[in-house]
Amino acid sequence: MRNLDYWTTEDADPNHLYHDVLVAIDETRRLNNGQPSFWAGLYDQLELRRGEHVVHVGAGVGYYSAILAEIVGAAGQVTALEVDAELADRAATHLANMWPQAKVIATDGFRFRSDRPADALVVNAGVSHISTAWLDSLAPENGRLLVALTGPNSWGSYLMITRRRGETRQYPARFVGRVGVIGCVGGRDAQAEARLSKALTKADFTAIKSLRRQPEQPDDTCWLEGDGWWLSTAPVDSDAA
Repeated sequence: MRNLDYWTTEDADPNHLYHDVLVAIDETRRLNNGQPSFWAGLYDQLELRRGEHVVHVGAGVGYYSAILAEIVGAAGQVTALEVDAELADRAATHLANMWPQAKVIATDGFRFRSDRPADALVVNAGVSHISTAWLDSLAPENGRLLVALTGPNSWGSYLMITRRRGETRQYPARFVGRVGVIGCVGGRDAQAEARLSKALTKADFTAIKSLRRQPEQPDDTCWLEGDGWWLSTAPVDSDAA
């Protein structure tokens, strides 16, 4: 892609893919694979290890699911979720031979609860609010959620939310990068978008230090309130860190 206009390579040589460029998945929806350099930086911050389980929401045709499978290795597992059944079929075909540790499921990733705890849960789309199903799926020791909160214009920021030592009330959270990304099916709500826009008039994403869940109740450090969770400008309490 150049200047947001798609172009077609002169031939099918795979070397064309070995560049820091977006690759179109569906031109009509402006659906792309994502900028490789951007995702490389995000994956580096996840500090993934061999043998870990990654839940990948918004797998598309499997481009980044394959990379995640390479990182966690043959002993690891990638659960790749894609709401579009046709894209999910393509992803399953692409991953089947070289990355058997990657399983593709055609489903609504926003409501997906993993049977096996996720060491990392990566969302390749923007949401206006955070899914409690994702929080519930995180491994009790160092489970990481990488998620983009975005407004109606598709722009926002990625946050890293981490679960520590079985803690279920307070999770360290931090800003990791600004992004423009397609919306997550099931993860958009007009009222939530309005609350997010209001929060950004007070402080930007860099002010976020933690995510709190019930029975914690919003206090004067509340940056954004959701359904059963809220983001705080205060770090986690020392006894919850």
